[in-house]
Amino acid sequence: MIEQETAAAPAPSLPALRSKVDRLRPTYGFEDVSLAPGLETIEPNDVELGQSFCGIDLAIPVLASAMDAVVDPAFAGALAKLGGLAVINLEGVQARYDEPAEILERIATAPDDQVQHVLSDAYAAPIRDELVAKRIEAIHAAGSKAAVAATPAAARRWGPFCAEHGADLFLVQSQVSSARHLATGYDPLSLDDFTRFMPIPVAVGNTTNAEAAYRLMEQGAAAVFVGVGPGAACTTREVLGIGIPQVTAVADVAGARDAYLQQTGRYVPVVADGGMRRGGELAKAIAAGADALMLGSPLARAAEAPGRGVNWGMAAPSPVLPRGTRIKVGIAGPLEQILFGPALVSDGSQNLMGALRQSMAALGARTITEMQQVEIVYAPAVATEGKSWQQRGR
Repeated sequence: MIEQETAAAPAPSLPALRSKVDRLRPTYGFEDVSLAPGLETIEPNDVELGQSFCGIDLAIPVLASAMDAVVDPAFAGALAKLGGLAVINLEGVQARYDEPAEILERIATAPDDQVQHVLSDAYAAPIRDELVAKRIEAIHAAGSKAAVAATPAAARRWGPFCAEHGADLFLVQSQVSSARHLATGYDPLSLDDFTRFMPIPVAVGNTTNAEAAYRLMEQGAAAVFVGVGPGAACTTREVLGIGIPQVTAVADVAGARDAYLQQTGRYVPVVADGGMRRGGELAKAIAAGADALMLGSPLARAAEAPGRGVNWGMAAPSPVLPRGTRIKVGIAGPLEQILFGPALVSDGSQNLMGALRQSMAALGARTITEMQQVEIVYAPAVATEGKSWQQRGR
């Protein structure tokens, strides 16, 4: 039987064809913007970088990323002594091996064409309860608060366990965090229930969306981490095509924080996670609205970092679709030199806190909160204007 042919739908009008393009909004990364001087300047020594973050006192607004090449218990202690906080990866090699040094060496020295296989093999070993507890104890023994991170799939198991064994902060971290996750075949983590059940603060990441961030705050997030794909070792933007430039992402989520504060009276810190290497980028992230900065590859360059001069994305060990790659960052010097100098290079990658303090002073900002109020301008020429001789030498 031949079905009767139906009338063809009318062709869409030209405006309809263009509608999605018309809805494109401009977004900005660190290279697109600059900070505009205001009416006041202050002395750098008068700048205060400290704050209380999820109940943990920080002298500097620096968190070390939960990456195996960046954080182990010894590094956590070294950063704590300098005023920051390291986050350890509960699903990394520290929780899988009694002595991770051999595995880290194998990853660091593997040929480029074999490193993904080496990573997959390294992360195939099971996570062990006793090692999770041991690492938390070692972090405390090194003189640091214990901040731990796990994916949502693992959080239900490890959250209560880590709290029981003395963890001070639990970070539920995934590629893209949302308040509503649709799933078939398993029960996804209920953040609202999880935060109420956990006896320690629960931070959540990562997002770039203001509405999603607001809902995460409503569900009890103690802090919200911002950034999808900006990290030097992350390839999410290339592999999945997902991401928002960091200045826009941080500003959007900071707007949600401010709206939530006005509505509830509870302040939820915003953490810019990834994409920052130089002092000027740290300053721009705070000006965009960040309260703290999570750094990965810049800290992987420290002599104290366990990665031996390389870094790799947390999603790199996936055996089916790696969204991170191993990069060679080199060893730039001790952690203290990277954060506080003296800087031996002129590219802004050493003495990060000195650069941030100087930027805030030049803009008249005494505190992180005041720095969040400075003017940001669209300035794509700022990196190249008058710099032709510098660029020739690069």
